[in-house]
Amino acid sequence: MRIHPIQDVVPHRGSALLLEQVLRWDEDSIEVALVVPASGLFNQADGVPAWIGIEYMAQAIAAWAGCRARRDGRPPRIGFLLGSRRYSSQVSVFPAGTALVVHARRELMGDNGLGMFACRISAGTETWVDANVSVFEPADAQAYLESGNA
Repeated sequence: MRIHPIQDVVPHRGSALLLEQVLRWDEDSIEVALVVPASGLFNQADGVPAWIGIEYMAQAIAAWAGCRARRDGRPPRIGFLLGSRRYSSQVSVFPAGTALVVHARRELMGDNGLGMFACRISAGTETWVDANVSVFEPADAQAYLESGNA
C-alpha cells in the first residue's frame, strides 16, 4: 500500500498533529511513528503523560482511515474518538526523545461509521500501552455536528 505523508492522511494541523509518519498500513491495520517531543501542547517537566496515548491511538486510526480515503481518491474525513473500554499503561509518562510506534488494528467497522480498534503503543520491543478504542466517522461530519446529535 502507498505510504502517504502524515499530514496528507490526518486532518489535524499544527500542534494538534501528534504523529510524524506512517510506517505501514493495510486493509485492517496501521503502524505510525513519533518521537516524544521535548516541548509541546501536552508536555510536562518529565515528558508527555501516558494518558495522551489515547490521542496517539485515535490519530493512528484517523491515519488508517485517511490512507483508505486517499487510496479511493477522496480526502481524509473528520472522525470522532468515542472512548476506550480498556486503557492499560505500563508507564505514567512517555519520556521526551523516546521513539514510539502506535499500532491500530480494526476489530470491527459498521456501515454507519462506528468502529472498534485494538491498539498498542510500543517503545522498542516493549509494549507500554494497550487499549480497545471506539471511533465514529460520519459520512458528513459538518452535518452531524450541526444536527445537535454530537
